[in-house]
Amino acid sequence: MAHSYIKLDFGTDEEMAQQARHKLDGWRQAFRLDKKLQYKLERPESESAAAEAPSKPEPTAKAAPPEKSKGKAAEKTKGKAASAKSSAPAAEKSASAAANGKVALLVRLYFSSHEKLSEQRWLERIPSEEPFRSASPKVVHHSDPEFESTDKQFEALE
Repeated sequence: MAHSYIKLDFGTDEEMAQQARHKLDGWRQAFRLDKKLQYKLERPESESAAAEAPSKPEPTAKAAPPEKSKGKAAEKTKGKAASAKSSAPAAEKSASAAANGKVALLVRLYFSSHEKLSEQRWLERIPSEEPFRSASPKVVHHSDPEFESTDKQFEALE
């Protein structure tokens, strides 16, 4: 089974890349394309910058043992504080990724030989939709000379 890739370069527009990722997720669920449509985000500059910068240990505030007299009210506030702490690093991570560099999306379409029409339709549809159109999409087929490097690049990404 041959597969094709679509390279999308969003530049520094992290929000547009997330919109594109969300749209691909919707299509995967709606059309049951779990194994046939796969994608990976690539942030080449942010990864190297993160590797160069030493990781800063975050100071952790040691919480006093919970008092039993406070009951469920203390547990609720503790749960809200924990969820606020967990969402803050995610927001910082996405903001630092957008500030550090480029974001690219690599989409792999992996249809079997009897699904050529479906593959052709997806290869036409994805680059024509709005979040993808602004990212200068480039389709790489199995017969293209840069297919091997694109395949290795896709496998190397997380």
